[in-house]
Amino acid sequence: MSQDEPSARLEKALEVMATLDPALPDQLPASLDALGPDLAETVFGFAFADVLARPGLDLKTREMLTVAMLAAMATAPGPLEFHVKAALRNGVTKQEIVEILLQAAVYAGVPAFMTAVTAAKKAFEAVEGA
Repeated sequence: MSQDEPSARLEKALEVMATLDPALPDQLPASLDALGPDLAETVFGFAFADVLARPGLDLKTREMLTVAMLAAMATAPGPLEFHVKAALRNGVTKQEIVEILLQAAVYAGVPAFMTAVTAAKKAFEAVEGA
């Protein structure tokens, strides 16, 4: 395999990434590998091929969990916005997202909820405007 040829693991990761956002596989790997060789393989291989592609949960459920965790963290509004969009693309309804955010308000606090609401609004606007 040449250095320009992605591994089977990275190929699987790119396939999963495309289900979250069709533009993602063309954007992220090159930007990471520009910082250091094999960053995309390591990070995306783990996240998307090794974890998200596991058969134990469907992608819709995994995206709902991801939205909940990012909402609770309240420190990653960009990734939260991305994953709200990905959740919507994978069958999660807008109302389900709202319910997830309400659950986060109870267990993570109102400030985390407010950060999540801002990210979700941006995601809803982006998806509805598309």
